[in-house]
Amino acid sequence: MSTATLSPNIPSTNPKVTVSQLNARLSQGERFQLIDVRSPQEYAEGHVPGAMNLPMDQAEARIDDLQRHDPVVLICQSGRRAGMTCELLKAHHDGLIVLEGGTKAWIDASLPVVKTASTRLPLMRQVQIGAGGMILTGTLLSLFAHPGWIGLAIFAGAGLFVAGTTGFCGMAILLEKMPWNRARS
Repeated sequence: MSTATLSPNIPSTNPKVTVSQLNARLSQGERFQLIDVRSPQEYAEGHVPGAMNLPMDQAEARIDDLQRHDPVVLICQSGRRAGMTCELLKAHHDGLIVLEGGTKAWIDASLPVVKTASTRLPLMRQVQIGAGGMILTGTLLSLFAHPGWIGLAIFAGAGLFVAGTTGFCGMAILLEKMPWNRARS
């Protein structure tokens, strides 16, 4: 069966499968390799059962971790990073499928997830605290210390704008590398 036929009504250069289609096919015993391309922290906070974590930034270097005999379903939080990873890898592997809506759609469909996270704050909450703190600090310092401190608030606001419009968040990348966010062995 061609993987492109899993969801024919969705125009895309990448084959997609909906959560209900994937769940039904898994329930029927069809075999897929499930690859979660999110960060280890996001993966630990909740992932599709049976999914292996292969972060997007490691995907090309770990192409040999992908099976050749079963279709590979790429999963992220909403489908965007999985689509980007599919674009990166499709020259190396022809059985790639993107889970439409990602883990969020899986959870919204009330399907089970595996959680291995500790009590650490989710990465996006850390970003919100960091950016909000920078904006608040910059604004208060510009009012009470020196007007030049407004630049800190502008910098943080611009970072949030870029993250929201492009999906690239420099602060999240930095926070992900912090010792408290590293996966424990």
